[in-house]
Amino acid sequence: MGKRVTSLKKYDVVALGELLVDFTENGISAQRNPILEANPGGAPCNVLSMLQKLGAKTAFIGKVGKDSFGIMLRDALAEQGIDTKNLIMDEEVLTTLAFVQTAPDGDRSFSFYRNPGADMMLRKTDVDVSLLQNTRLFHFGSLSMTAQGIEAATKMAVETAKGAGALISFDPNLRPPLWDRLDVAKEKIAYGISQCHILKISDDEIAFFTGSMDVDDGVSKIQKQYRTPLIFATMGKKGSRVYYAGNKVECEPFLNEDTIETTGAGDTFLACVLRGILEYGLEGLDTNKLYNMLEFANAASSIITTRKGALKVMPEEREVWNFIRDRKR
Repeated sequence: MGKRVTSLKKYDVVALGELLVDFTENGISAQRNPILEANPGGAPCNVLSMLQKLGAKTAFIGKVGKDSFGIMLRDALAEQGIDTKNLIMDEEVLTTLAFVQTAPDGDRSFSFYRNPGADMMLRKTDVDVSLLQNTRLFHFGSLSMTAQGIEAATKMAVETAKGAGALISFDPNLRPPLWDRLDVAKEKIAYGISQCHILKISDDEIAFFTGSMDVDDGVSKIQKQYRTPLIFATMGKKGSRVYYAGNKVECEPFLNEDTIETTGAGDTFLACVLRGILEYGLEGLDTNKLYNMLEFANAASSIITTRKGALKVMPEEREVWNFIRDRKR
């Protein structure tokens, strides 16, 4: 992608938030019951997993239960090369579970077992601030603000990372079933947008947050209120756009006939564009660089839709370049 921006920080990206098990359908049993596969998941860790594939050094801050699922998740992160020294095993609260229902077109709906789940139990005193002081970029989403304790930990982490000079990345990752009231979700998303340098937001989230069904109009409203330097808008089968320094760049999607589910597609996209920021920096991004970031991210996202789960099956960098090359023939 280009010459890497050098840094003395130990980590390229540190993320905080939910780590959970996504149960996804994977066939029918002999008794004609749906078979559910336990896939490691959680948006922040999906992002870190893809970043690891792209050569970044990452670490995760979060909490799982000290149960069989929590152990599985800890081991899955370690297998991907993600630093787990600040992954806490909760002695009392169980690991969060999500059940994913997949529509014929690959889109999803979620049912969560999280009342509470271990990820919600992270507290400020659990957070190793040395990770936040030694990262080039800190990433978080809105689900780490669904309960007071972890919200306080999240805001402390944002403040600490910012104070140490890190760039801040935010993904609303709206999951309505996890909010008691959607007006509270909107309030927490507003906080995230107000703090970040890099925003990844879907067309549905733009409509929810701004009330506008037009992506350009919705992004314009966000820019006017929050002056976010870099905004990536994902639009599913319509591709993606990036808004930067008064310019808009758009990239067509790589539609894939082999798509089976869209779990992790947005996280894969975000990891790829964050890698671009790690390579180029946030200043002086030209149209060509922005388009290249979108194209690579769209391609990687298309690949992940052909696989069950996300965290353990992220594509290799060479695989993405080969996919782009083959599609352009």
